[in-house]
Amino acid sequence: MKDDVFKTINRPGSEILFKEKASKFFAYSFPIFSETDVEKAIFSLKSKHSKAGHFCYAWQMGENYEHFRVSDDGEPSNSAGMPILGQLQNFEMTNTLVVVVRYFGGIKLGVGGLISAYKTSAKMALEASKIITKTINMEFDVICEYDKMNLVMRLVKEYDLDILSQDLKLNCKFKISVRKKDFEEIYKKFDSVFGFQVSSEHKSEEE
Repeated sequence: MKDDVFKTINRPGSEILFKEKASKFFAYSFPIFSETDVEKAIFSLKSKHSKAGHFCYAWQMGENYEHFRVSDDGEPSNSAGMPILGQLQNFEMTNTLVVVVRYFGGIKLGVGGLISAYKTSAKMALEASKIITKTINMEFDVICEYDKMNLVMRLVKEYDLDILSQDLKLNCKFKISVRKKDFEEIYKKFDSVFGFQVSSEHKSEEE
């Protein structure tokens, strides 16, 4: 993966069912942005599958894949949550939760069998999801007089940038979003224009 993009989903994936020796594994994927989202998703599944024995899951969050958590929910240690997390990592997914709901069928699978079943279920859930790629963006502010506004607009169009907000009261204030890999170059372009006041919290962090 490039260092300024990440993979995720923007809506829940399709429900999948994997069967192994009479046990049933229902697997789901959800887009998440907080642990509250995780709790809501699991609560909804517990309502739907009130007789299931295990609700095992893993999630990753953050544009740099920096936050994650796993749960075996009563299965042998590392037999469920870690195999699910492994699939999230294989698919390079973030801001994504995968939950596998197990109905025990009366035949023990053993730790190896559980690892395989949870891994396969998570893989199927992600394959049934619409995976999208997003860019990591950074922001900077531009303040200028009204006679410079058209120049701001021209540069925004030329470099295919996004204006996140604008305030045209006393003078012209713009908050502009740029892809991380282009940030330094674009920032310098704007900062070099006479009459532009350019600033960014990203620059203050570095300096």
